Amino acid sequence: MKGLIYKDISLFFKSIDKKVILIAAGTIILLMFNTGVYAGLLTSMMLAMTIGMQNVMSFASDEKAGWKKYQLAMPVNAASVVISKYLAVVCTLAVSLMGSLLFNLLSSVAFRRFDALVWGISAAASILIPLLWTGICLPLTYWFGFHIAQTMGLFVVIPMFYFIKYFEDGAGFSAMTNIIPSYIAVTGIAAVILFILSMIISMMGYNRRK
Repeated sequence: MKGLIYKDISLFFKSIDKKVILIAAGTIILLMFNTGVYAGLLTSMMLAMTIGMQNVMSFASDEKAGWKKYQLAMPVNAASVVISKYLAVVCTLAVSLMGSLLFNLLSSVAFRRFDALVWGISAAASILIPLLWTGICLPLTYWFGFHIAQTMGLFVVIPMFYFIKYFEDGAGFSAMTNIIPSYIAVTGIAAVILFILSMIISMMGYNRRK
C-alpha cells in the first residue's frame, strides 16, 4: 500500500503541467492585487481548485498507461489500488493547506491586517474543495474514462466562479466571510461522506474493468 501511495503522489508532482502553473500563478497574482485583505482567501480557493484538477489529471495517466494490466501481474488487489489513490489525495491536501497559510501570510503582511476568520475559512476551503472535486471526478474516471472526468471537472469550476462573482459584484467579500462559517461544518461532513462513497463507487468501477 505504501508503494502505491508513493507512486500516486510522485505521479501527482511529475505530471504537473507548466502551463497550468503559469495560468494559476497569473490568476493568483491578479487576485492578490485586486481583492485586498481577502486575497489570501480567494487565492487559497484557486490553489485548492488547481490541486483538485491536478489529482484528477495525474490519476488519468494510469488510465492512459493501462495500469490495470500491470496491477494484475502484481501482488496487490483492486481495493488497494483504489484506496491508495484516495489516500494520496488526502496527502496532497497538505500542499493545499500550506499554500493557503502562505497566501494568507503574504496578504496579512501586504495589507497589514490579520483576520483569524479569513485564515480559518481559507484553511477549510483548501481542504474541502479538493475533497469535493476528487470525490466527484474519480468515480467518473473509473466508470467512464478520464476524458469524461476532466470535462466534468471543468463544470465544477463554473459554480465556484459564480459563487465568488456573486459576492464580488453584490454584497462584497465581507459578507462571504460572515456567511460561509455557518456552512463549513455541514460542508465538511458532506465532503467526508461523499469522499467515502466516492471511493466505494470507484472500487466498483475499477473491478468491472478488464
